[in-house]
Amino acid sequence: MMLPFIGMVFTALKASDEIYLANSFSFFPKAWRIANFIEAMNLAPWHRYFTNSFFITFVVVIGSLFFNSFAGYSFARLKFPGRDFLFFFILIGLMVPPQVTIIPQFLIMRAMPFFGGNNWLGQGGTGWLDTYYALIIPALSGSIGIFLCRQFYLGFPKALDEAARIDGCSPFRAYFMIYMPASKPIYASLGILKTVAVWNDFFYPLVMTNSEKMRTVQLGLQVYRSSGTVQWEYLMAATTIVTIPVLIVFLCFQRYFVQGIMTSGIK
Repeated sequence: MMLPFIGMVFTALKASDEIYLANSFSFFPKAWRIANFIEAMNLAPWHRYFTNSFFITFVVVIGSLFFNSFAGYSFARLKFPGRDFLFFFILIGLMVPPQVTIIPQFLIMRAMPFFGGNNWLGQGGTGWLDTYYALIIPALSGSIGIFLCRQFYLGFPKALDEAARIDGCSPFRAYFMIYMPASKPIYASLGILKTVAVWNDFFYPLVMTNSEKMRTVQLGLQVYRSSGTVQWEYLMAATTIVTIPVLIVFLCFQRYFVQGIMTSGIK
């Protein structure tokens, strides 16, 4: 499983002659060229790409933890008219590939009133296109997050709600005072899934942005590709660096991740 990752790192350490000459191929670098990492970072404004990706990923993860867990808590612990009907529609979202909804999402972002030069009818400008709004707000919630949180909160005993009600707790206060502190496993699981999805997403930022200042790290990797050629040593070096933040997040929270998946997936 680690072989592709190791191969990526070794390719990043090779000189260009070792990569492009077919008769000189070897898995291990003949000359370990660490300068590839520095040169790869100097070929593009990576500080801007990393700033965008860190900011977007951080805001999306924090926001999605709140919105998904609150929605999951509502579907699992509260009774209100149309609850099962609404949850059925959320489950349908699990079956729809994101590529199917990309055009409607693009049109909605472009037609956002009072933004990007648009009038109150959403015409005349670019709306939320090429802004943080388009990259953050649609990702704050999702079917898989609500589903996992609902499954997690179903595991709590009903006596907990009854005790909270007897003590005078409203449903909102019960969520913040009782359920939220006990949600570390599902927060870790959802946080890792969301971090990987947002950090590694290439297609959605490609459609929603068109300027250099809004590029993310995944779009930044394209600077090493030109017509007919790829600078593999720089591409692998930059990809190695881009992968490190996701690995750190996973290694820090993997214990809670396994626990959260088990408690929300076996019911």
